[in-house]
Amino acid sequence: MGSLSCSIIIRARDAARRSPCCPTEPCRGSRRVSLVLFSVGASTAFWHGTCWTWTPSPSPTQWWSSLCRSRGATSGRSSANPPLGLAPRQLRWGWVLGGPPSPLSLQFGRTEVIDNTLNPDFVRKFVLDYYFEEKQNLRFDVYNVDSKSCSALKQDFLGQTFVALGEVIGSQRGRLEKPLTGVPGKRCGTILLLAEELSNCRDIVTMQLCANKLDKKDFFGKSDPFLVFYRSNEDGTFTICHKTEVVKNTLNPVWQPFTIPVRALCNGDYDRTVKIDVYDWDRDGSHDFIGEFATSYRELSRAQSQFTVYEVLNPRKKCKKKKYVNSGTVTLLSFSVESEFTFVDYIRGGTQLNFTVAIDFTASNGLPSQPTSLHYVSPYQLSAYALALKAVGEIIQDYDSDKLFPAYGFGAKVPPDGKISHQFPLNNNMENPSCVGIEGVLESYLQSLRTVQLYGPTNFAPVINQVAGTAAQVTDGSQYHVLLIITDGVISDMLQTKEAIVTASSLPMSIIIVGVGPAEFEAMEELDGDEVRLSSRGRYAERDIVQFVPFRDYVDDSGNQVLSMARLAKDVLAEIPEQLLSYMKTRDIKPPRADPK
Repeated sequence: MGSLSCSIIIRARDAARRSPCCPTEPCRGSRRVSLVLFSVGASTAFWHGTCWTWTPSPSPTQWWSSLCRSRGATSGRSSANPPLGLAPRQLRWGWVLGGPPSPLSLQFGRTEVIDNTLNPDFVRKFVLDYYFEEKQNLRFDVYNVDSKSCSALKQDFLGQTFVALGEVIGSQRGRLEKPLTGVPGKRCGTILLLAEELSNCRDIVTMQLCANKLDKKDFFGKSDPFLVFYRSNEDGTFTICHKTEVVKNTLNPVWQPFTIPVRALCNGDYDRTVKIDVYDWDRDGSHDFIGEFATSYRELSRAQSQFTVYEVLNPRKKCKKKKYVNSGTVTLLSFSVESEFTFVDYIRGGTQLNFTVAIDFTASNGLPSQPTSLHYVSPYQLSAYALALKAVGEIIQDYDSDKLFPAYGFGAKVPPDGKISHQFPLNNNMENPSCVGIEGVLESYLQSLRTVQLYGPTNFAPVINQVAGTAAQVTDGSQYHVLLIITDGVISDMLQTKEAIVTASSLPMSIIIVGVGPAEFEAMEELDGDEVRLSSRGRYAERDIVQFVPFRDYVDDSGNQVLSMARLAKDVLAEIPEQLLSYMKTRDIKPPRADPK
């Protein structure tokens, strides 16, 4: 999805003042307080320390190595890798895994200075672009301003806190209170962060188009046309933002009306170029290019009072044929704009994202003890399964208040009787399959690798039906379920899975499928439903709720696992907000009004 602009409002409470003679001792009274906001680490790096006394989170490699040792996992690889952790006061740089050092953080802005208070309410707001699919790490530093210098190093440090922007958005009513830390052995007070969405992101467009006399591309038929919309970027490139459905065997298609947020179409810039390509759909995915045309949001909006006709041009044919006129025309039949509730409205109104994991334990993954296995447990790097799980789970967990995640395996023989199961709990607790946090899911995953026998086949339907049954219990919009399926091979129960997805498409849930390993995943593209709406036994899916990606497309060439995780998360999670909104809209569910601040 495109970015949402939100502002962060900040209040501090009981901010202790440091004594000039002993910086670790708080003084009575109050002074001039200011706050500095830093953007930390973006989503492409894990930071191993700061120049303050923050206890850093471990890198993925360190964390995985520690977890493997705690579970008794062994590896035949050498342990000659150098340690990555550094003492806090030795480090003023963060290290990007697989790359050179880079600055720890980038200062985003400062508040005003408020005199004579330990409980400042800062007036200045920080306006940030919010992306659900990215981990946007922030650091807030609080200072007592005793010097006229603009340098923070010459002010008295009072404390700091680290937080992800998604954690603030996902907190109740967009209000998050965090303790200030950074001074050993001392209470530094608290900081209250409030997030609110800027109103110019709310417009959505509904439009309908048809075409006339498009070029014939199919030898035995006419054409199967569909449209692809692209938004232009600041650097001159284009980003896909919408695809229409395919209309079969016609040169004069009429596409169904569709809706798209203005932010996705033009990012709020009404004169930004919108490019539209016309294709003839082919089953093998090698769609034939018919032609293209360009417009803008402002030009499209004129269709509210009149039809607008665009010539479809094929640049290659135009260069070759002197008498070439066009490859058909596209007519904008209708165009309307309305303001609508956004993803942030529902999250602030109390909607919880419930995350469920299903992991493939079929024998095609290879023996976990062998380095060639996709489940191989190495103390030095995460397996593809663990990478996919962390990439998605660490972002979604910010929107789940209890941090309890049901986790299942499928395609294995499980103890004690060795029967094949396609939805066994990773924690071995049939009554309560939930694990505490993403770390808990990974611990249970490691334990299951040691206790079950990888077998087969690869069946998705049981776990999809399991989550769908849970989703069906609460359909008022207060709960939305996201199922992550990680698999290595070709699905065995395609008919049953299609039926399960079509049924689930009317429920508050989305399905993410990540394919790992070198296998071909053609069948998964059908489940995705981006180009042709999924159907089963004559029933069509009410919504597109499936997103499939092969993990190999996101692996960084340099071996940087953090960058690979960020790329994967950005793509697979980008559709979740729009899928949630589509469910709310079809059920006419409005978010509860947030309490006033």
